[in-house]
Amino acid sequence: MTDYANLFRLDGKHALVIGAGSGIGRESALALAAHGAQVTCADRDLAAATETAGRALTAYELDVLDDAAIARAVDELDPVEVLVFTAATNVRKRILDYSREEFDRVVSLNLRASFDLIRAFGRGMAERGSGSIIGFSSIRGTTVEPGQSVYAATKAGLVQLLRTAAAELGPSGVRANAIAPGVVETPLTAQIKADQGWYDAYAQKGALGRWAQPSELAGAVVYLASDAASFVTGSVLAVDGGWTAVDGRFDPPN
Repeated sequence: MTDYANLFRLDGKHALVIGAGSGIGRESALALAAHGAQVTCADRDLAAATETAGRALTAYELDVLDDAAIARAVDELDPVEVLVFTAATNVRKRILDYSREEFDRVVSLNLRASFDLIRAFGRGMAERGSGSIIGFSSIRGTTVEPGQSVYAATKAGLVQLLRTAAAELGPSGVRANAIAPGVVETPLTAQIKADQGWYDAYAQKGALGRWAQPSELAGAVVYLASDAASFVTGSVLAVDGGWTAVDGRFDPPN
C-alpha cells in the first residue's frame, strides 16, 4: 500500500541544486532540505551558496561553464539522486541589435551548460537505476515577445533536451522534467522590476494578476524530485500564474 503521508519525503536522497545562491535556486534548495533531502547548494558565487546553506546544508563552488569543474563536481559529489539547475542569463535586445558575443553568452549558460550537466550527472543516475533531473525552462519556451529571441530559443531548446533525456534515460529509471515559470521576482528580472510600467504590465498578463515569488516555484521542484511524481517524465510543468493559459502578451519598450 502506498504511504501517501510520506509521498513527498526525500529522506536519504542527495539533491544537488545549481544556482542555489539566489532566487529560485535558493528556495528550491531550502524546500528540498525541508522534505528530508541532503542538499548541496552549488553556485558560481560561493559566498551566496554559503549563505543559502547556513549550518545545515553544504555549499559548493561550481562554474557550470567550466568543463573541468563539472567533471570535478561529479567526482566529489556523486551519487546525486536529484539534480536541479536554475542558472540562466538573458540579454534583452531585438534580433537585429544582437551581437554574436551576446548570442554565445546566453546559449552557453542556458543551453550548453544544461547539456553538460545532464550528461555528467545523468550517467551515474542511469548506472544506479534511478534519479530525477529538473531543469528550468520558461514561459518564453512557448510564448515570445520582442527582445527575447535568444533566451526564448534556449528555453525551448532546454525543453526538448530534457524530453530527449527522459526518452533515453527512462529505461534506466531516470526521470527528466522541466519547470516553466512565468514572471518571478529574481535577480534576473531586476531590470523589469525597476520599471514600474513594465512591472505592472507583466503583472496584468497572467490570470492571477501578479508576479511570483521564488518560493512559489519550490513546491514544483519538491514534487518532481519526489515519489509523488514517480510516473512523471518528459513533462513541462507550467508555474506561471496562468500566463500561457490566457495568452499574456506585452510589447516592451525599446
